Amino acid sequence: MAKPLDIERLIEGIDLGDTAILARAVSVVENGRPGFERLLSGVHSKVGAAHRIGITGPPGAGKSTITESVARAYRQRGVTVAVVAVDPTSPFSGGALLGDRIRMESLTMDEGVFIRSMASRGAVGGLATTTKEVCDLLDAFGFERIIIETVGVGQSELAIAGMADTAALILVPEAGDGIQVLKAGVMEIAEIYAINKADRPGADKLAREVQTMIGLRNSESYADVPSGHGVSKAALAEGLIGAASDEWPIPVLLTSAVKDEGIDAFVDAIEEHREHLATTGELDSKRRKLVGEHVRDAVNRAIKKMVWDQDTTTDIFQTGVNSVVAGKESPYDVASRIVEQALQGSVEKTE
Repeated sequence: MAKPLDIERLIEGIDLGDTAILARAVSVVENGRPGFERLLSGVHSKVGAAHRIGITGPPGAGKSTITESVARAYRQRGVTVAVVAVDPTSPFSGGALLGDRIRMESLTMDEGVFIRSMASRGAVGGLATTTKEVCDLLDAFGFERIIIETVGVGQSELAIAGMADTAALILVPEAGDGIQVLKAGVMEIAEIYAINKADRPGADKLAREVQTMIGLRNSESYADVPSGHGVSKAALAEGLIGAASDEWPIPVLLTSAVKDEGIDAFVDAIEEHREHLATTGELDSKRRKLVGEHVRDAVNRAIKKMVWDQDTTTDIFQTGVNSVVAGKESPYDVASRIVEQALQGSVEKTE
């Protein structure tokens, strides 16, 4: 029989800065083991100091290489970094390669870096279901920057926008039709754009297409954007700037992560955006919105658990499926009966 979890010991270990305890606590949260919500509640008072950076983009864009380079650049600046890398889960075996720790081997011996790979486990949006809560643990532990690398995403997988303080979209010249890549909501999620593998043909063309799309999105001209709004010098020199609302000029940077080119400008842009959020008050309003979404998610999870943990739910479900197949009921009739029974059972438990 497995030994019961000592949640208080995990909380104490996080307070003391024990990385071994942190790794265990992350596993508890990631797997939703009993007591994980009490663990998160116990460390919540320390959450909020870290700046969360989302790295997203299509498969093959070089997200892992950029993530490693950014983490290394932060360490050179004396900043502690945690990396949460989400890998896709196989729809057939349910397994995941979790290869990002292998790719970031050069950072594993640095005590100021913590790397955790997570399986997406079928969650949509490029992230795992518990990514946000794992980040809360890392935040409470004291890491100053948390980098969240998503699964390779498409046009609608935009969950990172609801989790990161600064979201960066990584694109590559050979991604195909640049405008096609930039359609739908993808163009609305990022505060920073990077054209990676910029030594390849087409990088400048894609950068111009991106800045054009940013300008169209905001219905503003980006050609005469004034300096002094926290734009990196490299972006100004290249003229690769788009104008966003609230005076944050979205930089479109050229990088080559494997050559470590453009990474300092990329990190500068992240830090400039962090300062912009703090000085304009946007950070507080953004985090208030994220907390509201977090509470909503917690409520939904609690309701889901309440419904499906009822002893009678399985019986109603199984008989209901047969009834729907036979044409006697609709799926909505069965769902209504399941919810009604779950609510009745919950009331009886509280009496």
